[in-house]
Amino acid sequence: MISSINSIQGMRKRCLVLGGLGFIGTHLVKALLDLGFKVRCFERPHTSSVMADFFKHPEFELFEGDFSSEADVAEAIKNCDFCYHLVSTTLPKSSNLDPVFDVESNLIGTIRLLQHAVDNGVQKVIFISSGGTVYGMPMELPIPENHLTDPTCSYGITKLAIEKYFALFHHLHGLDYTVLRLANPYGEGQRTLSQQGAIAVFLGKILRGETIEIWGDGSVVRDYIHVSDVVDALLLSLEPSNGKHLFNIGSGTGHSLNEIISTIEDVTHCRAIVNYLDSRVFDIPVNILDINKAQALSGWHPKINLVTGIERFYKWLNIDDSWLNK
Repeated sequence: MISSINSIQGMRKRCLVLGGLGFIGTHLVKALLDLGFKVRCFERPHTSSVMADFFKHPEFELFEGDFSSEADVAEAIKNCDFCYHLVSTTLPKSSNLDPVFDVESNLIGTIRLLQHAVDNGVQKVIFISSGGTVYGMPMELPIPENHLTDPTCSYGITKLAIEKYFALFHHLHGLDYTVLRLANPYGEGQRTLSQQGAIAVFLGKILRGETIEIWGDGSVVRDYIHVSDVVDALLLSLEPSNGKHLFNIGSGTGHSLNEIISTIEDVTHCRAIVNYLDSRVFDIPVNILDINKAQALSGWHPKINLVTGIERFYKWLNIDDSWLNK
């Protein structure tokens, strides 16, 4: 990673963004276009994003395809200098229901992607991994990158396996890469009716007057990071890795689910309705990422604290409340 986003301006290269109309992808595509990059956005047909106001940008290209189709991926990556891999077909809590699908749709497709990146002379591939699932039960807090990896769900196992294949292709073919192990991202453009993303889901339910269901007593602690800070880290990953390939990207602080609800109540002046359910055996009680490595080597640091991030998200929802039903 590099020390300043300003230093990548003027590169005028073409970036392939796999999953470019998703929550994080939309913000990333905007930022890349603003910096002067040419952007090819790979998405499934008929995918839409309320945040995607860049379709008419002269340097934007939409490539509709299926990540499981080797032909689609091979065609999409042609003439690209960089590739961002943001595609994931499964969720942590549901991945154990069909681990074969998880492997076939995520791991196999990524291995093919890496081979085509090598064949087409791509300078670097950047991958979003999962800081919340690859480590498993923490032995120390906050969790550093060299912590034992012992995932408790197929999602985390697959993410970890993908990381290993990135390292293998670097060793065999010299393909440069960066892996960002993300905490829990949130912010403007995140779907409030999704099956994941506690802040977005809780905010939506509170504003709609619906009941929030929480597994356990709400004491589970997670690390949350605003999407703008994630994008900064993704942009800073464009420069050569120089042997430093793996970074935790989070806030470095933890908040319980009860704290999240209380903060949303304070910001919105709305009362939450909460139903506490029996806890689940596979839930990790606390996950907070050590972000010192990213800060020391790149100068990256999270700029948006939890209260400010929720305020921004709430303000954005007030501009277009139809997003509460998406």
